[in-house]
Amino acid sequence: MSDETPGDSERAEEAKLGSEIADHSTEMSSILGDAYRGELDRETTWRSRLDQTTTWGVTVVAAILTWAFSSGDNPHYIILVGILALSFFLFIEARRYRDYDVYRSRVRLFQQNLLADALDPSVGVEHEDWRSKLSRDYRTPTLKVSTWEATANRLRRIYLPLLAVLLVAWLFRITAFAPNESLLATATIAVVPGTLVVAAIALYYIAAIIIALWPRERHAKGEFREGDPGTWKEDENDNDRQ
Repeated sequence: MSDETPGDSERAEEAKLGSEIADHSTEMSSILGDAYRGELDRETTWRSRLDQTTTWGVTVVAAILTWAFSSGDNPHYIILVGILALSFFLFIEARRYRDYDVYRSRVRLFQQNLLADALDPSVGVEHEDWRSKLSRDYRTPTLKVSTWEATANRLRRIYLPLLAVLLVAWLFRITAFAPNESLLATATIAVVPGTLVVAAIALYYIAAIIIALWPRERHAKGEFREGDPGTWKEDENDNDRQ
């Protein structure tokens, strides 16, 4: 009498099917090719979503600056509203970046260990267990980067320069348009004293800089590496002369 359950039998059949596919290079190549194209499409989709959020941020900054400097009667705190709007876009983009990195990581596994090895087998694969890693990630998809790392990445790449533009614009707005008043006096918003406004903005920017520049272990799957950008062209020129 067998102790095997229907579930055990089904899992055994699935394992046998997977083993048969893995043993046939043609079928495996077709599956991996389809999987790579699918992951590349997902990566491109999430990349476009990141760009879309950045476009929103740039558009809002341009619109707010245009309105803020169109008349001396317009309140300066509209620029501070722009800083809050950029912070909201930063939060959205950090979340999207974490999803984008999942698919970028899978694409890089394919590129580093399948495509690169097929083009030049003498170097070998980047990760000996890359198929096991990819299998585990397909079985249990996980985010690869933390919210802090994603936020720091988007700050360094996009949002810190935009926030710096708004800060400079705000300082210019409260000083150039009221040359006879002190900075703290012109920074006042309704009943909120200028001292409190300036202190809050200073703390916000200090926090943003710390988040962006704080040293941490990088978990995002980087694609580009530092190197001599002319090496590729020099190699091509050498081949042309031969």
